[in-house]
Amino acid sequence: MTTNSPSVVSEKVFDEKIEQLSGDIESTRGSSNDDSFVAPSPEEWRKLLWRLDLRIIPYVGILYLCSFLDRVNIGNAKVAGLTEHIDITDYEYNWALSIFFIGYIIFEVPSNLMLKFIGPSKWISIVMMAWGVTMAAMAAVHNGAGLLASRFFLGVTEAGLFPGVIFYLTLWYTRKEQATRLALFFGCSTLAGAFGGVLAYGIMQMEGIRGLHGWQWIFILEAIPTLFFACTTYFVLPDFPETKSKFLNEREREILVHRLKVDAGPSTETHFSMKQFWAAFLDWKVYMHSTIYICCVAPLYSLSMFMPTIIQGMGFQSLQAQAMSAPPYAFACVATVLTAMHGDRHSERGLHLAIPGLLGVVGYILLITLTDKGMVAMYIAACITTIGVFSQIPAMLSWFSCNIGGHTKRGVATAIIVSLGNIGGAVGGQIYRTQDGPYYARGHEICAGLLAAAVVLSCIYKYILHRINKARDNLTEEEYKKACEGEDLCDNHPDFRYYT
Repeated sequence: MTTNSPSVVSEKVFDEKIEQLSGDIESTRGSSNDDSFVAPSPEEWRKLLWRLDLRIIPYVGILYLCSFLDRVNIGNAKVAGLTEHIDITDYEYNWALSIFFIGYIIFEVPSNLMLKFIGPSKWISIVMMAWGVTMAAMAAVHNGAGLLASRFFLGVTEAGLFPGVIFYLTLWYTRKEQATRLALFFGCSTLAGAFGGVLAYGIMQMEGIRGLHGWQWIFILEAIPTLFFACTTYFVLPDFPETKSKFLNEREREILVHRLKVDAGPSTETHFSMKQFWAAFLDWKVYMHSTIYICCVAPLYSLSMFMPTIIQGMGFQSLQAQAMSAPPYAFACVATVLTAMHGDRHSERGLHLAIPGLLGVVGYILLITLTDKGMVAMYIAACITTIGVFSQIPAMLSWFSCNIGGHTKRGVATAIIVSLGNIGGAVGGQIYRTQDGPYYARGHEICAGLLAAAVVLSCIYKYILHRINKARDNLTEEEYKKACEGEDLCDNHPDFRYYT
């Protein structure tokens, strides 16, 4: 017996043209058990999707810009004199980078559960207020112990945003739409790198004002936007499509909920389920995604935290290094969004992770081999590296969010994957050592190896998922009925099809 997932049927219709959406929803409405539903016209749907994008995507992008800026601005603070003024060793500084991710890893799963229980608008407001205060307080550190403690608690408080928003977006958008939206969201991390360098360049001019060093002003001033948006999030960010808000009327809410049910196919479980909770921990795919994520994230965070230092090692002065760290991120932002849009257009994830990963490997090889070719050649290599490292991440994020069914399982699995994946962030803080400067060939070699591993693993994983989908297509009637037995099957239901 050959089975067809309602979600797969819907995806094919989206590939053809949006004008056929009405007929698609109408033809699959039985899957949501709502015969009274009236399908939207193409114009009605376009208007609703545009409103949704304008309300949610720019706002969560700004929140992540604040988050990423606050976690990596320690690299700008180092160039501004942090390590000299508080007299810490290079060993302590590298651990200050890594300890952030220890707190981050520990609190990601509990944080996503809290987001589901009390709602995104309340929970994200709380965590942003907490990390904004922590960020500002970092200006008062005067030794290595204080810096380590503040970075640990910064990780604890920031743990609520990134995995929470990834889970949140999967509850508003279909699987086919997620990569582009996640790219726009994640692209703000590249803007944070660009904006952070330019901002740090300006803030360093405040050295000595009111008796504070430039690095102290970096921590204080960059905490202000976080605190501001912590106050506005409660009023601006809508919770879930199913909950009433002034943002949506009843008709719009009905369209969104129905459409998400069609896209989910058999995996429509929205209730809290302990079975789904434990299923997230027992699913091998969660750990496959986590392993690939570690290999992608370690180069990303090491590059983000050490970019000003790497550029300074090319021969630029400290102020120049802050400013010159911006253009690579700007190029990466454009490439990230375009790559994700192409992935959504073709409903593909594995190659859109692997190909940018290969570009990143090439960039690192160029950084290693062009040390005698001058700063311009090395700077171009840094741009290529940044494009490859950043543009693979949205495919990774949307890959696992597309392939995990059930609200509880998806929320917990997302937190697990991002949590374990951020082990790569802890590793990233140790990759570039002061003694390896000015060219840091050892760090580039490690990052190139990790990216190459991510490329190989993503190709293997893509093949495995393809085989699973093919096997589900070819189930006999008896095998299909047996596979449908049980509750809370989520993505294990035989009608569910994985994105490859």
